[in-house]
Formats: sequence, C-alpha cells, structure tokens
Amino acid sequence: MNLLVTILLVVAGLVALLLLLALFLKRSYHVAREVVIGAPRRQVFDFLKLLENQERFNKWAKTDADRRKEFRGTDGTVGFVYAWSGNKSAGEGEKEITAIVEGERIETELRFVKPMRVTAYAHMALESLAEEQTKVVLSNGGKLPFPLNGLLPLFERNFARDMDESLATLKSLLEEQYRQQRPATCLVSE
Repeated sequence: MNLLVTILLVVAGLVALLLLLALFLKRSYHVAREVVIGAPRRQVFDFLKLLENQERFNKWAKTDADRRKEFRGTDGTVGFVYAWSGNKSAGEGEKEITAIVEGERIETELRFVKPMRVTAYAHMALESLAEEQTKVVLSNGGKLPFPLNGLLPLFERNFARDMDESLATLKSLLEEQYRQQRPATCLVSE
C-alpha cells in the first residue's frame, strides 16, 4: 500500500512540476525548414499551390489513408479549403489558402478541430537560385494553449523532423517529374 501511495505521489509531483513549468514557457512556436529542388521555380510553384498535391508529399496528409476528405472552392486560389476527418493520428481540421503571391509564396491557415481546437499558419516561399534550381522554405507557426505549451520543445523537434521528411519527398517527386519532362540532350561527336 505504501508503494502505491509513493508512486501516486511521484506521478502527481511530476504532473504538478510540468504544469508549473508550462506556466513559464512560451506559448507560440515557429518552425521553418528549407530544401533546394532541381526544377524551375514555375514548375515547383504550380505544384505547391494545389493543396490536393499535398497528398503526394506531406507526411501529415499520409497519416490515415482512409480519412474523409472534402474540397471547397477552386484549388490553387485564395479561399480554397481542404478539410479532413480521420483516425486519432490524422484528427480533424481544415486548411485554407489565405494568400498567394504568384510564383513566390503561398499562405494557408490550418484550423484543427480534433484532437484539440488550435489554429496555425503555414506558408511556402520560393526563390530561384538558378534556372533549374528552386529553394522552398516551409514555415509553420501558431500557439499552443496552456498546459500543452509545456510540450513545445518536444513538439518543435518532432515537427521539424516531419517537415524535413515532407520536403525530402517533395524534392524527390518534383525532380523526378522534371527529369521526365525535360527534353533529352544529345551529345554529337565529330
């Protein structure tokens, strides 16, 4: 019996410590990751502005293959909404295109409903490094309510890892697409 009480007191103490720590931690987060893709900026932008294409590279869009999806509006335009509802991992929410700077930037608002109500903001910025080389910067930010903000350090680390994985998939996908579309060059020897 004493062992059970001791275990309960230790667990309660840890929970209290985490809650106390969360009172003093930041509540907002911002994570940005980037990748350089061997394809022209126009091709990369035209692919990214269509939210339905995220099914092909976004790690979070792949968490539940059987989730229910709903699309409202015209994809690739301001006001388009991609909504989903799935298992515990996928949750429920929607993503809306809020701004587009043609060829340069796509901004979205994410409204999560389950497992908790949270609003986040994401944007993808593109920059030409060369004719066939595009830098993509994916940024995501928002606020986590108390006491969830106590998990921000872990959240940011895992979120960055997932963003890196999504960007690596995007790079592979778009570079392969570009290789297949590009006319073959022939070397002529004399």
